[in-house]
Amino acid sequence: MRSIGRPGRISRVVVAACAVAAVAAGCGSGPGQVGSAVIVADRSVGLGEVQSRIDTALAHKAALSAQSTGEIADADIARYVVSTQVSHELITAAAAREGITVGEDRVDALLADPSALRLDRSLFEGAALRDRARDRLLAIALAEKHVDGLAVTADLVAATSQADAEEKARAIAAGGDRAREVLADPRTAQPGQTYRAATDPDSATTVLFGTPAGQTVAFQPSPGQGVWLVLHVIDRVTDAPAQGPSAAATIDQDTLASIGERLTQPDAGTVQVNPRFGMWDPVRMRVVAEGQQAGSIIGPAGA
Repeated sequence: MRSIGRPGRISRVVVAACAVAAVAAGCGSGPGQVGSAVIVADRSVGLGEVQSRIDTALAHKAALSAQSTGEIADADIARYVVSTQVSHELITAAAAREGITVGEDRVDALLADPSALRLDRSLFEGAALRDRARDRLLAIALAEKHVDGLAVTADLVAATSQADAEEKARAIAAGGDRAREVLADPRTAQPGQTYRAATDPDSATTVLFGTPAGQTVAFQPSPGQGVWLVLHVIDRVTDAPAQGPSAAATIDQDTLASIGERLTQPDAGTVQVNPRFGMWDPVRMRVVAEGQQAGSIIGPAGA
């Protein structure tokens, strides 16, 4: 089934790792989920609220299908709606913590722009659409605040399959001789590289920049293409000294919004999704069908 939303970007970091790869030839249901569509940290969103938004979106399916080149299933629409609810909770919490707000006049102005929020206009109405507009503005503000100081130092390793990626991820997360062996192979490993969001904003929208220090990720940068990567984040900061004039003004609004959403990833480890809607994909930060996750994240050894 087709996925709704912005297509994933393959950044130059991932392209480089894929070149290396060429050489190498959800959560379950629990008591807390009864009556909940999603749970994020200590915040629960009821099934009724989310189902109402899904029903509204499904009522607009014909208009959405007219804009699409392929068939869109009801389940795809439902997962998109649930994903936006998770995003709303994450962005709202992050903005509150950072003291970031946006005025209703800015929300009004965004909604008055017919070129903005085209997908969401096809699915949402009223308060739900205003939430989507506000979330976009808050995400952009988060990115503008942190893009110059967002820097990640990570090991990047290519793998030949999901099993290979998961084995290497476990080894790197655990440390020891096997980890050193994996990272020492120049054909497949790029250890200890530092990446800056300001100079590579497309990469800043990916799991590379959202993963907290100490975590290891095994993932497909482009699901369905067979290439698997492993990244281990050594250090991640949002206050690195700027290396020049602010980059925010040179980055387009869509990319800034995506960076802002990615900045909330450290809080997304608490996400639980009611199984009726699918599973949470921690790599793509959205709800997907069971078995369609792009990868997995391993915490620090001993965590």
